[in-house]
Amino acid sequence: MVYTKPTAPKRVYVKVTSDFDATGYMQPRSITWKDGRTFKIDAVKDFRHASSIDQKLPGDCYTVVIHGETKHLFFERSRDHFASHFGRWFVEALPGNG
Repeated sequence: MVYTKPTAPKRVYVKVTSDFDATGYMQPRSITWKDGRTFKIDAVKDFRHASSIDQKLPGDCYTVVIHGETKHLFFERSRDHFASHFGRWFVEALPGNG
């Protein structure tokens, strides 16, 4: 029997439309793929801190519902903080599926 290492998911960076409430909480509303398809986020079920181990960047994981399916949406905070650049969004996909 030959052991094959499981394929690690890859990051697919996406455009996310978000709202900010009066307390500064960021609420993602929709995801737009590189090809222009946009998916409305029906609900945010959970939020937790999730660091990027490979790049040692702090971040967050949102558990969202899109078309009745639960997905994970990640926000990766930037090392370099500028007035208009503080991070980027990604989803995980298996190689060949993103």
